Amino acid sequence: LDSSPVFAGRLAECAAALEPFTDWSLTGVLRGVEGAPGLDRVDVVQPVLWAVMVSLAEVWRAHGVEPAAVVGHSQGEIAAACVAGALSLEDGARVVALRSKAIRALSGRGGMVSVAVPSSDVSDLIEPWGGRVSVAAVNGPSSVVVSGDADALDELMDGCKEREVRARRIEVDYASHSAHVESIREELLEVLAPVAPRSAEVPFF
Repeated sequence: LDSSPVFAGRLAECAAALEPFTDWSLTGVLRGVEGAPGLDRVDVVQPVLWAVMVSLAEVWRAHGVEPAAVVGHSQGEIAAACVAGALSLEDGARVVALRSKAIRALSGRGGMVSVAVPSSDVSDLIEPWGGRVSVAAVNGPSSVVVSGDADALDELMDGCKEREVRARRIEVDYASHSAHVESIREELLEVLAPVAPRSAEVPFF
Protein backbone atom coordinates (compact mmCIF):
# COMPACT_ATOMS: atom_id res chain seq x y z
CA LEU A 1 0.00 0.00 0.00
CA ASP A 2 2.89 2.36 0.69
CA SER A 3 4.93 1.65 -2.47
CA SER A 4 3.16 4.39 -4.44
CA PRO A 5 2.38 7.73 -2.80
CA VAL A 6 -0.21 8.40 -5.50
CA PHE A 7 -1.97 5.08 -4.84
CA ALA A 8 -1.82 5.56 -1.07
CA GLY A 9 -3.15 9.10 -1.37
CA ARG A 10 -6.08 8.15 -3.55
CA LEU A 11 -6.80 5.12 -1.35
CA ALA A 12 -6.96 7.42 1.68
CA GLU A 13 -9.49 9.58 -0.18
CA CYS A 14 -11.54 6.47 -0.97
CA ALA A 15 -11.36 5.41 2.68
CA ALA A 16 -12.66 8.81 3.78
CA ALA A 17 -15.46 8.64 1.20
CA LEU A 18 -16.48 5.14 2.36
CA GLU A 19 -16.34 5.93 6.08
CA PRO A 20 -19.90 7.35 6.43
CA PHE A 21 -21.35 4.18 4.90
CA THR A 22 -19.28 1.39 6.48
CA ASP A 23 -18.38 0.13 9.94
CA TRP A 24 -14.94 -1.11 8.90
CA SER A 25 -11.64 0.44 7.79
CA LEU A 26 -10.55 0.15 4.14
CA THR A 27 -6.86 0.14 5.02
CA GLY A 28 -7.52 -2.25 7.89
CA VAL A 29 -9.10 -4.75 5.51
CA LEU A 30 -6.31 -4.37 2.94
CA ARG A 31 -3.62 -4.80 5.58
CA GLY A 32 -5.43 -7.73 7.22
CA VAL A 33 -5.37 -6.16 10.66
CA GLU A 34 -6.80 -8.19 13.53
CA GLY A 35 -10.55 -7.80 13.80
CA ALA A 36 -11.01 -6.47 10.27
CA PRO A 37 -13.74 -8.22 8.26
CA GLY A 38 -12.76 -10.59 5.47
CA LEU A 39 -13.19 -10.25 1.72
CA ASP A 40 -15.75 -13.06 1.83
CA ARG A 41 -18.39 -10.46 2.73
CA VAL A 42 -20.07 -8.86 -0.28
CA ASP A 43 -20.43 -5.55 1.57
CA VAL A 44 -16.66 -5.53 2.10
CA VAL A 45 -15.18 -6.99 -1.08
CA GLN A 46 -17.14 -4.80 -3.49
CA PRO A 47 -16.18 -1.45 -1.90
CA VAL A 48 -12.58 -2.65 -1.51
CA LEU A 49 -12.37 -3.61 -5.18
CA TRP A 50 -13.90 -0.25 -6.14
CA ALA A 51 -11.31 1.63 -4.08
CA VAL A 52 -8.40 -0.34 -5.53
CA MET A 53 -9.63 0.18 -9.12
CA VAL A 54 -10.11 3.93 -8.61
CA SER A 55 -6.70 4.23 -6.94
CA LEU A 56 -4.89 2.26 -9.67
CA ALA A 57 -6.44 4.53 -12.31
CA GLU A 58 -4.95 7.50 -10.46
CA VAL A 59 -1.52 5.82 -10.54
CA TRP A 60 -1.76 5.35 -14.32
CA ARG A 61 -2.77 9.00 -14.73
CA ALA A 62 0.23 10.07 -12.63
CA HIS A 63 2.41 8.24 -15.17
CA GLY A 64 0.77 10.06 -18.08
CA VAL A 65 -1.76 7.38 -19.05
CA GLU A 66 -4.98 9.26 -19.78
CA PRO A 67 -7.93 7.07 -20.78
CA ALA A 68 -9.55 7.58 -24.18
CA ALA A 69 -12.57 5.88 -22.64
CA VAL A 70 -13.48 3.88 -19.54
CA VAL A 71 -15.60 0.76 -19.25
CA GLY A 72 -16.77 -1.31 -16.31
CA HIS A 73 -19.27 -3.91 -15.15
CA SER A 74 -20.92 -4.23 -11.73
CA GLN A 75 -18.74 -2.55 -9.08
CA GLY A 76 -16.30 -1.92 -11.94
CA GLU A 77 -18.97 0.24 -13.54
CA ILE A 78 -19.07 2.38 -10.39
CA ALA A 79 -15.27 2.73 -10.47
CA ALA A 80 -15.37 3.58 -14.18
CA ALA A 81 -17.98 6.27 -13.53
CA CYS A 82 -15.67 7.86 -10.94
CA VAL A 83 -12.63 7.66 -13.21
CA ALA A 84 -14.65 9.20 -16.06
CA GLY A 85 -15.84 12.02 -13.82
CA ALA A 86 -19.50 10.97 -14.09
CA LEU A 87 -19.64 10.37 -10.32
CA SER A 88 -17.81 12.17 -7.54
CA LEU A 89 -15.70 9.99 -5.28
CA GLU A 90 -18.24 10.52 -2.50
CA ASP A 91 -21.16 9.45 -4.69
CA GLY A 92 -19.21 6.45 -5.98
CA ALA A 93 -18.55 5.40 -2.39
CA ARG A 94 -22.25 5.80 -1.55
CA VAL A 95 -23.31 3.65 -4.51
CA VAL A 96 -20.80 0.83 -4.00
CA ALA A 97 -21.20 0.66 -0.22
CA LEU A 98 -24.99 0.86 0.01
CA ARG A 99 -25.58 -1.33 -3.05
CA SER A 100 -23.37 -4.07 -1.62
CA LYS A 101 -25.12 -3.82 1.76
CA ALA A 102 -28.49 -4.22 0.05
CA ILE A 103 -27.25 -7.31 -1.83
CA ARG A 104 -26.88 -9.11 1.53
CA ALA A 105 -30.68 -9.52 1.57
CA LEU A 106 -30.30 -11.85 -1.43
CA SER A 107 -27.89 -14.19 0.36
CA GLY A 108 -28.84 -17.86 0.43
CA ARG A 109 -31.29 -17.64 -2.46
CA GLY A 110 -29.11 -17.97 -5.52
CA GLY A 111 -25.67 -18.14 -7.02
CA MET A 112 -23.51 -17.57 -10.06
CA VAL A 113 -21.63 -19.90 -12.42
CA SER A 114 -18.85 -19.18 -14.90
CA VAL A 115 -19.34 -21.19 -18.09
CA ALA A 116 -16.72 -21.63 -20.81
CA VAL A 117 -18.97 -21.20 -23.85
CA PRO A 118 -19.47 -18.41 -26.41
CA SER A 119 -22.24 -15.96 -25.54
CA SER A 120 -24.09 -17.06 -28.66
CA ASP A 121 -24.50 -20.54 -27.15
CA VAL A 122 -25.62 -19.53 -23.67
CA SER A 123 -29.30 -19.00 -24.49
CA ASP A 124 -29.65 -22.63 -25.56
CA LEU A 125 -27.67 -23.81 -22.55
CA ILE A 126 -29.90 -22.08 -19.97
CA GLU A 127 -33.22 -22.35 -21.85
CA PRO A 128 -34.43 -25.44 -19.90
CA TRP A 129 -34.72 -23.35 -16.72
CA GLY A 130 -37.16 -20.86 -18.23
CA GLY A 131 -35.83 -17.62 -16.79
CA ARG A 132 -34.64 -19.07 -13.47
CA VAL A 133 -31.09 -18.70 -14.85
CA SER A 134 -29.99 -15.67 -16.85
CA VAL A 135 -26.82 -14.16 -18.29
CA ALA A 136 -25.06 -12.00 -15.71
CA ALA A 137 -21.89 -11.06 -17.61
CA VAL A 138 -20.09 -11.74 -20.87
CA ASN A 139 -16.43 -11.68 -19.84
CA GLY A 140 -14.90 -12.79 -23.12
CA PRO A 141 -15.42 -14.70 -26.37
CA SER A 142 -15.79 -17.99 -24.48
CA SER A 143 -16.43 -16.88 -20.92
CA VAL A 144 -19.92 -16.15 -19.66
CA VAL A 145 -21.29 -15.85 -16.14
CA VAL A 146 -24.85 -16.93 -15.49
CA SER A 147 -26.89 -16.17 -12.41
CA GLY A 148 -30.08 -17.44 -10.81
CA ASP A 149 -31.75 -19.90 -8.47
CA ALA A 150 -29.33 -22.13 -6.54
CA ASP A 151 -31.05 -25.42 -7.41
CA ALA A 152 -31.27 -24.51 -11.09
CA LEU A 153 -27.55 -23.76 -11.11
CA ASP A 154 -26.85 -27.17 -9.52
CA GLU A 155 -28.76 -28.79 -12.39
CA LEU A 156 -26.91 -26.61 -14.91
CA MET A 157 -23.57 -27.70 -13.45
CA ASP A 158 -24.60 -31.35 -13.83
CA GLY A 159 -25.65 -30.72 -17.42
CA CYS A 160 -22.36 -29.01 -18.22
CA LYS A 161 -20.44 -31.95 -16.80
CA GLU A 162 -22.39 -34.37 -19.00
CA ARG A 163 -21.72 -32.22 -22.07
CA GLU A 164 -18.05 -31.75 -21.10
CA VAL A 165 -18.53 -27.99 -20.86
CA ARG A 166 -16.22 -26.39 -18.30
CA ALA A 167 -18.26 -24.70 -15.59
CA ARG A 168 -17.19 -23.28 -12.22
CA ARG A 169 -19.35 -22.14 -9.34
CA ILE A 170 -18.45 -18.63 -8.19
CA GLU A 171 -18.13 -18.46 -4.41
CA VAL A 172 -21.20 -16.34 -3.72
CA ASP A 173 -24.64 -17.30 -2.43
CA TYR A 174 -26.58 -14.53 -4.19
CA ALA A 175 -27.62 -14.00 -7.81
CA SER A 176 -26.36 -10.62 -8.96
CA HIS A 177 -27.47 -9.34 -12.35
CA SER A 178 -30.59 -11.50 -12.33
CA ALA A 179 -34.28 -11.11 -11.54
CA HIS A 180 -33.38 -11.63 -7.86
CA VAL A 181 -32.17 -8.04 -7.55
CA GLU A 182 -35.63 -6.66 -8.34
CA SER A 183 -36.47 -7.26 -4.67
CA ILE A 184 -33.97 -4.57 -3.56
CA ARG A 185 -34.92 -2.00 -6.22
CA GLU A 186 -37.01 0.23 -3.96
CA GLU A 187 -34.38 0.21 -1.21
CA LEU A 188 -31.69 1.24 -3.68
CA LEU A 189 -33.84 4.02 -5.14
CA GLU A 190 -34.26 5.39 -1.62
CA VAL A 191 -30.69 5.15 -0.32
CA LEU A 192 -29.13 6.33 -3.60
CA ALA A 193 -31.51 9.27 -4.10
CA PRO A 194 -28.84 11.83 -3.02
CA VAL A 195 -26.48 10.75 -5.84
CA ALA A 196 -25.89 13.56 -8.33
CA PRO A 197 -24.39 12.24 -11.59
CA ARG A 198 -22.35 14.63 -13.73
CA SER A 199 -21.32 14.83 -17.36
CA ALA A 200 -18.37 12.50 -17.94
CA GLU A 201 -15.02 14.07 -18.77
CA VAL A 202 -14.05 11.07 -20.91
CA PRO A 203 -16.36 8.62 -22.75
CA PHE A 204 -17.92 6.16 -20.31
CA PHE A 205 -19.33 2.80 -21.37
